[in-house]
Amino acid sequence: MYEVRVETEFSAAHFLRDYDGKCENLHGHNYKIFAHVQGRRLNSGGMLLDFSKLKNALRNVCGKLDHTNLNDMEVFDQNPSAERIAGYIYHELVTEMLHTGIDLTYTPDRDDAVLIAVDVFETDTSRARYSPF
Repeated sequence: MYEVRVETEFSAAHFLRDYDGKCENLHGHNYKIFAHVQGRRLNSGGMLLDFSKLKNALRNVCGKLDHTNLNDMEVFDQNPSAERIAGYIYHELVTEMLHTGIDLTYTPDRDDAVLIAVDVFETDTSRARYSPF
């Protein structure tokens, strides 16, 4: 099994509803995002996936979140937890890659490149992950 990972960062504000603690107040993070692609088969160039295509797509997705109040985005239903952010980035990244002609949609029987996970780090020690399985 081969795996590649790219990363990017963005900064955004948010607050958590239904939370009893300091994170219920508006605050910000410098989020670090990792996207993991895995597969058993390499392309004719000996690569699982071109790093630059994946990196550009991830930057485009995260660029829409950069320097925003995530609570203002309807998709998070006023509660942009790290888990919800990871799920959002995962699905948007699959869509963004489809626009470049690359299908990273996970299905159990595929042996070529699939997006297996997106990690969202709020801090160096706090991470949430979304995976389709």
